[in-house]
Amino acid sequence: MTERRLKVLVVEDESMIAMLIEDSLCELGHEVTAIASRMQEALDMARRGQFDIAIIDVNLDGELSYPVADILAERNVPFIFATGYGSKGLDARYSNVPLLTKPFLQSELETALVQISREV
Repeated sequence: MTERRLKVLVVEDESMIAMLIEDSLCELGHEVTAIASRMQEALDMARRGQFDIAIIDVNLDGELSYPVADILAERNVPFIFATGYGSKGLDARYSNVPLLTKPFLQSELETALVQISREV
């Protein structure tokens, strides 16, 4: 487990998946500070939200969520991508970003959080 409680932004357009991620994060001792399900909402949260890390669905209701990742990178906020497409669906410029392939296990989420929390 990570050494401290992380505040997390979840960017996910499927409400059931968002709830499962939130439950997993809470079970791991972290706090979901916001869930964004649409691009504009995600962009606004990325610009103004107060959180330690983000978990971003690559495909947000048919739109690639790279603009959200770009804003977070500019703010030096670490993030994890989640996708059902595997690493083949990820833009090469994000090859160093941790990736969760949906559906993922809570243990895989925990491993990604440990990896990313080193940057927090």
